[in-house]
Amino acid sequence: MMQGYGKIFTYTVPKVYAMFFKDFEKTFLPNWLIGGTAYYTSYVELICGFLLIIGLFRKYALYLLGIDLLVVSFGHGLLEPIWDLQHVMPRAILLIIILIAPAEWDRWNVDRFWSADISRT
Repeated sequence: MMQGYGKIFTYTVPKVYAMFFKDFEKTFLPNWLIGGTAYYTSYVELICGFLLIIGLFRKYALYLLGIDLLVVSFGHGLLEPIWDLQHVMPRAILLIIILIAPAEWDRWNVDRFWSADISRT
C-alpha cells in the first residue's frame, strides 16, 4: 500500500512515469500501454494494499497484485534481461502464501464480518 501511496501522493504518477517508465518508450510497447501501466501499478498497489489490510475483497486484491507483479517482472526483464529480484521475490512469496493460506486463518477481516451479516438475514 505504501508503495502506491508514494507513487500517487508523494511523487504523482506523471513523475513516476518520467522516473521509471520513460525507458520503455525505446521498446516495442506502445506509449498508451506504458502510460496505462504506470497508472495501473500505482493505483493497484495503493487500493489493493489497503483492501488486504482491512480484509475486504481479499482474493480479488491478491489476484490484481499478482498481475501487478507479473507486469513489473515483465517490464524489468524487458529492459534488463538479468535483473535483481530482491524487490519482486519477497512480495511474490508473501502474495502466494497469503493466497494459499486457508481463509479461516484470517479471523479479523471485513469479508468475514460481512458474510456473517449476510448469512444471518
